Formats: sequence, structure tokens, C-alpha cells
Amino acid sequence: MQCSWKSVILLALASIAIQYTAIRTLTSKPFQLCPLPNPQNCGLGAQETDPSFERGTAGGAGCDDYPYFSINTTRKLHILVLATTRSGSSFVGQLLNQHQEIFYLFEPLYHVYATLVPRQSHTRNPTDRRVTLGASRDLLRSLYGCDLYFLENYIKPTPTNHTTDKLFRRGASRALCQKPACDAFGPGDVNVEEGDCVKKCSTLNMTLATEACHEKKHVAIKVVRVPEIGDLRALVEDPRLNIKVIQLVRDPRGILSSRIETFRDPYRLWRIWRATGRRPYNLDLNQLTVICEDFFGSVSTGLSHPHWLKGKYMLVRYEDLARNPLLKTQEIYDFLGLHMDKNVKHWIRANTRGSNEPSAKHKFGTVRDSAANAESWRLKLSYDIVEFTQTMCQKVLKQLGYKAVKSLEELKNLSFSLVHDKTFVPFL
Repeated sequence: MQCSWKSVILLALASIAIQYTAIRTLTSKPFQLCPLPNPQNCGLGAQETDPSFERGTAGGAGCDDYPYFSINTTRKLHILVLATTRSGSSFVGQLLNQHQEIFYLFEPLYHVYATLVPRQSHTRNPTDRRVTLGASRDLLRSLYGCDLYFLENYIKPTPTNHTTDKLFRRGASRALCQKPACDAFGPGDVNVEEGDCVKKCSTLNMTLATEACHEKKHVAIKVVRVPEIGDLRALVEDPRLNIKVIQLVRDPRGILSSRIETFRDPYRLWRIWRATGRRPYNLDLNQLTVICEDFFGSVSTGLSHPHWLKGKYMLVRYEDLARNPLLKTQEIYDFLGLHMDKNVKHWIRANTRGSNEPSAKHKFGTVRDSAANAESWRLKLSYDIVEFTQTMCQKVLKQLGYKAVKSLEELKNLSFSLVHDKTFVPFL
């Protein structure tokens, strides 16, 4: 017997109503995870004392009502260091890399940008931004799940039999220079130099790298190619992940000075200005303004305490870390809920007092007198460049607590600090 057209319409309307109700139910409730006995397992959820999550509570949804979230809650802590180039991010990354229970990756998004936007400068092309950010989030999600095979899609040339020698800065990760990823060093080789790792470990087997990741309790990744914290919201809210973000900032004047010294060809015109006192007409101002706009937008979001960042965001000024490395690192580990083991403390003492070793002079090295390095840019930049930077970046300098100088004498007088005492409390 065939259904009448009225029956068909009624069935269709009923189906639509059911779907609409389901969507409204899912989107109208705050996104939470059920508590587990170990607090470290609660990536996004409320405290165990939250009455709405007590089993059998009237009006409250118990864990039995959310089996998906319970099953997918992970013990791993996923740490993301959000920074920009030449802001001290390598130093912060190593503070995490030294921990015995952390699997650390140094800027894996390098491969995404090298593949998708190979000639990218400081462009803000909307299409490029959408494509690269989407790919970046997908890659980070996979890496936090220890799926290193996904990274092979962006490594050129494509790895053969899951083996490559082209992983960017492989030697900056302790876990990739130890067994099972590499058998060239023994348990006693705790301070393997990056160059020695690359030379002696040779190629990297992604299967063994994946195994190394799984062996660690936590995963930390440093990125310098994500403009703002808001670009990571979908990742932070992913129930499969337990992300905590450490946003590292630095005085834009110091970042500009470091880039001028490090990336000599792209910043050639800035060096001409510094040497001659005349600003080139074709100077790429985006090399400065993008830093300040991204910082201001991202920090504004973080300090506004949106619900999706609760318990997941900490702002760190590089200058504070450089002046008090042990104290500030302890604050970072407290925020992460991790114990700062002796390896981390030893590394800090060995890498913040300066050195005459060749590795200390490497442009991407971390061995240096951290306190002196924090404001050394004042001796390298000309006053007119500093004055120009202060004008262009006025909002973010004020936001982050950096003082403007009003004369050449003030700029060169290092006994006068340009960093206000300002406390940024983690959003807990």
C-alpha cells in the first residue's frame, strides 16, 4: 500500500523536527568533560565537585550520558607554545624538551608553510591564511595523537618507507635523538648537541618516532606560524585533546632587531636604514606591523578570558623569563600541572649564564646570558628605527608593559629598564 502525499510530508516534517531538536540540544549546552579519578585526565571539564556532573543528580547529566567524551578523554597533556620568530621560543621549547616525560617537536608547521605557500612573505592573503591554518590545525591534531605519519604529506621529498632525513630541526627534540628513534646514543648521553644528533642518527624512521611519542606521557609542540590564539579555538575545544597554551611575547623592538641580525637578506633594507639614517622608500613595513597586530589581537583575546580558554592559557613575557629563568619556568610548570624535574633545572643553569662555546654564537642557539640578551637590542638599533617602531606598535607596547624611550641617551642607558613590572596571571 502506497503512502499518501500527506503522510510523506508529515514524516519529513517529523524528521526535520527531530534533527533540529538534536542540534539545539548539542549546541545549547556548554561543552564539558566528565571527571575522572585523576585530575590530569580532565582536559576541558569541570572540577570533580561540580554538582552537575554527579551521577544520578536530578537535572544533571552524568558520565553515562556522555560515553564518547569519557572514552576519548586522554591522559596525555598537549602543550602548545605559541610564539613568533625570534621571540625566544627556542629557549622556551627547550625548557619543555628537557623534561623526561615530554615528547617535543620543534616547529613542525614549517613543512606545511614550505609546501603550501613556498614563497610566502608577510602576506595576509585571506585564501592563503585559510588554507594554511586549516592544514596546520589538522597536522597539530594528528601530532598530538602521536600520528607522525600525517606529517609525511608535507615533507619534501616524500619519505620512502616512512624514512626521511628532511624533518625540520629533528635534532632539537631529545626524544628523536634517543631510543627507539635513534640508537646512536646511550642512556648516559643526556646532553646531545643538535648537530651531533643529526649527524649520528642520520635518517629518521617515522614508525620509530611514533613509538617514541607514545612512550612519553605528554606532547609539547612549538609553533611560530599561527598568527593568533583565536586561530586555535577549534583545536583547544577538541574533546579528544587536553591542550594548554603558553603564549610567548617579546618587545617588538627586540624581535625586529633580532630578525635584522638573523635574516640578513629579507631585512636588508632595515640594515641600510640603520647604517645610513635614511628610511628606504620601498621598506616592507609588514615585517614590523604584522608582529604588533598579531600580538595585540592574540593577547587581547587571551586576556579577555573567553570561556574556551579557561584553565588553558598562560601569557609569558620573554624578558621576565630571561631575568628570572628558574622562577618563571617553575610558574610555567605549575600552570601545566607538571613537576619540574632535575634535567630542566640543570639545563637552565647551563644555558642562561653565557658561554664562549661556538654553539653559543649560533643564531638559533640557546646558550647565552639570558638577562643581558633580553635588552641587548638597545645597543644594535638606531634611535630613529626605535622611535618609528614605538609609533607603529604603540598599542601593544602599552598592553604588554614595555616603556617607550624618548632620547638616544635613554635608549643606550641599559641601567634604565624598558620593562615595567607587570604580572600576567594564568587564566585558571
